[in-house]
Amino acid sequence: MLINSIKRKYLLIVFAMGLTLTAHSEGNLPYVDDKLIHFGFSLGVNFMDFGIVSNPDLVNTNARVSILSPGFSVGMITDLRLNRYLNLRFTPTLHFGDRQINYYPRSKNDSVTISSIPICLPFYLKYSAERKGNYRPYVIWGGGVSIDLGTNKENPVLLKPLNFYTEFGVGCDLYFSFFKLAPELKYSIGFNNIFTPLDKRESGQLTTSQKQFSLLLSKLTSRMLTLTFNFE
Repeated sequence: MLINSIKRKYLLIVFAMGLTLTAHSEGNLPYVDDKLIHFGFSLGVNFMDFGIVSNPDLVNTNARVSILSPGFSVGMITDLRLNRYLNLRFTPTLHFGDRQINYYPRSKNDSVTISSIPICLPFYLKYSAERKGNYRPYVIWGGGVSIDLGTNKENPVLLKPLNFYTEFGVGCDLYFSFFKLAPELKYSIGFNNIFTPLDKRESGQLTTSQKQFSLLLSKLTSRMLTLTFNFE
């Protein structure tokens, strides 16, 4: 009787040790990825750019964004678990940034700065690798629509507020005791021409030199590189 009692206690101790070792081998938050739905937020920096097509009728001039200036990004995260490796994510994000278009050959008035505050509404598919300890790399791909809240009708170059884009990137989930942190690098490419030509806008208040900034352009498409830190 005593022997059987000792055996049961021994087996319970071994079982408990086994559970402890298993949890330890999985690292922090061993069951966090099993949740059907979870939420979070993101903070980051962005670098806005343009894909530029100059006016083909003006062969001796061209325009480009030569310097990428950092901006700020903040967003919310909603994550739906589809299976062990695949998640569907909706991450509405607000970006603040500037783009400076430089015109060549250079002159006294050779650049124009465009401020943008796009709110992006993307859906992503996130494919994660097997978790190793407290690390789990992943790739992400998706797209959505953005609405530029910073459109300025007095700017020499006027942007259309609505834009559709695709985005792809890589990241890595880092598991801590009470939360996940994921550095994530993404690149987005806009589909549609967001440039508003002079004959499609009110340009009466623009000077002749300011109108040249638009006359030298034919097409603008959005480009953006974003480094975010996701807290989930």
